Amino acid sequence: MSKSVSVYRKKTVGAALAAVLLVGGATACQSGKKDDAGKAADASAQPSAPAAGGSATEALSAAYKKTSAAKSAKVRMTISTPAALGGGETMEMTGVQGWDPNVMDITVKGAVGKGEGPVRMIMSNNVMFVEMPADSPMPEEMAGKRWMKLDLNAAAAASGDAEAMKKLGGMGGMEQSQDPAKQLALLLASPNVKSVGAEKVEGVDTTHYKGTLTFEEMLAANQESKGLTEAERAQLTEAMKKAGIKGYDMDVWVDKNGYPAQMKFGIGTPEGTMTIDAHYSDYGSAATVQAPPENETLDLFAMLQELGKAGAGA
Repeated sequence: MSKSVSVYRKKTVGAALAAVLLVGGATACQSGKKDDAGKAADASAQPSAPAAGGSATEALSAAYKKTSAAKSAKVRMTISTPAALGGGETMEMTGVQGWDPNVMDITVKGAVGKGEGPVRMIMSNNVMFVEMPADSPMPEEMAGKRWMKLDLNAAAAASGDAEAMKKLGGMGGMEQSQDPAKQLALLLASPNVKSVGAEKVEGVDTTHYKGTLTFEEMLAANQESKGLTEAERAQLTEAMKKAGIKGYDMDVWVDKNGYPAQMKFGIGTPEGTMTIDAHYSDYGSAATVQAPPENETLDLFAMLQELGKAGAGA
């Protein structure tokens, strides 16, 4: 395998996983009771007792309900990582995403796809598809196929710790993906959430809210993490402390219709702050996602398994 192909493959896989973690997430645990319509109630989102009080909590609770019910929106997101973490550049994602169910069709450009042009990604039924840019060095295994496929369920099952991944809500994990409803629920759990005041976001009138959470508060607010054993929670907390994760800063701008127009998150680390700046519009717009034809896709996870077997003796 040539060096350029190897580097490109790493970038492509990295882009796919970044999209999973930061945009679509994977299928969250629907462990709640059934509502009158027979649909699983989302027990993993809205906190039962928001930490803050007053008008900020009331407004954000209303925004949570509307956003959760919308189920989809158009998104434009910028992700920036500190140079010390191997970043120093930005990655941009634009497209449509849905959070009930989790689907997306986005185009990624910037740091991950640098040098190969924009990368299109589709997720449907917990399977990620990554389209190969026209100017990319095509691996021999592609055999003229245009898409790489990554089955997240298969990857979780082969991880050796699939049960723990499920308890954390799949590959969305502690970030709770970028489901804007879940992010609003997380902000509601902040002990210091407050209204900053009226501000304009790209010409739209909004109200700015902000709050912070320590890692321990974030873990306590994530209902999905309550499925962990005490030992697993302690291990996860210790790992975050060793990694120097300082906390989670959140800013949300809610428009006059009660939907988040912008959401900005900062995750503090010893090397600097990773920031995610997302703009949402067209809530409730159809997030219909069509998976590529099977004869145009290469199963990336199966290919990596074969490569692993071939190199097992090395």
